[in-house]
Amino acid sequence: MRRNYFVKLLKYMKNVYHIDHGLSRLTDRRVSPKYKTPQVILITLLAFQLRIKSMNELKYLLKENEFRSLFSSGTQLPQIDTIIDTLKSVDTIGLKSILKYTVRKAQKNKVFQNGTIGGLTVAAIDGTKFFGSNIKCCSECMKRNGHNFHSGAVMSTIGDTPTMVLGFDQQRSWEENLSKEEGELNVAKRLIASIKENYGTLVDVVVYDALACNSVWINHCVNLGIDVVVRAKENNIKSLRQIKKETNKKDPKVIWYDKDGYERVEVYESEYEMEHVDQALKFVKFTMKRSNDRYSQIMIVTTLMETGLHTLFKMIRGRWDIENSIFNNLKTECGLEHCYIHNGNAIEAILCLIFIASNIMQLFLTKRLRNQYGTQKEIVRLLFKGLYFLKYQKEYSFSTA
Repeated sequence: MRRNYFVKLLKYMKNVYHIDHGLSRLTDRRVSPKYKTPQVILITLLAFQLRIKSMNELKYLLKENEFRSLFSSGTQLPQIDTIIDTLKSVDTIGLKSILKYTVRKAQKNKVFQNGTIGGLTVAAIDGTKFFGSNIKCCSECMKRNGHNFHSGAVMSTIGDTPTMVLGFDQQRSWEENLSKEEGELNVAKRLIASIKENYGTLVDVVVYDALACNSVWINHCVNLGIDVVVRAKENNIKSLRQIKKETNKKDPKVIWYDKDGYERVEVYESEYEMEHVDQALKFVKFTMKRSNDRYSQIMIVTTLMETGLHTLFKMIRGRWDIENSIFNNLKTECGLEHCYIHNGNAIEAILCLIFIASNIMQLFLTKRLRNQYGTQKEIVRLLFKGLYFLKYQKEYSFSTA
């Protein structure tokens, strides 16, 4: 029992993050339901902890009574049709509240006490397509050249602490039609405003790609009290083109050798003003040489005027954490790209549950297990093993009373 990692995870969810209390407040629009909403959503959440990749996989887990030992004797468990109906009508605001609570609880537990990079809590935003289809379609689908898809923006912490999803927002076709801005940037502005409202001063710096290298995004973040680091690629902003030319004529401010996997890194720095931005900005160019004589460069624009160059280098390179730890990991291992249920409300609910499960797993691995296991696949295998052994245990771990 001491080495049953599934039980350890359940206790961690209950005792530290009070998931059962959050679930008990959930409701849905089913009429005279036989199974309560918390019971249905709990099973679905645990299934995402076990990284199921389809509703068929969950159907077989239910058929084999894998979750029977989690409830009191005589409790009937819902089947897959009930779960699908519930996800189509569940209150997604309540699910987002659970996601918000896990982050705020982690903040209260001093997970971000020392920041994530250079003493600052740094987050990254990136857009992604959650899934697409040439056949299935719903009222909230985006449409492009006969292809139907759902997409949006996700914000997560990057750096040394557990990579946690702070929030997400979906792109909606009617909003895109009303807005003159590019869809993803409009969603990102809405997302970072909600992050500021939900978590206050948690995020010090937000990192974004070249899409956000403009005065609209920089002013939006500055007005929220959040510093900005953005990539600077090909751009039609006159001042940015000019500062690139000026910086290319300068000598490097500093040269690093054998730094962060590179043989040589040359750093160029300039201060400049962007049109329609009131405050001065810093332009930094990093030119990297690898051991195989390949060169690459990263150019950034930032409001962090006093932050060290090496810290800025870590921040812009850490932006890949959201690609690797969130998108690639969840799409490969957790079916983030899979269309479990083609329904607008169900998609929103499933995204909430996947991100809640991901956050709890990251916290469980780093804070409770202290990174004892090299891969998440190994801990998932041990969770399945622990769930199997629960069949031979009389006591149950959750109550839906």
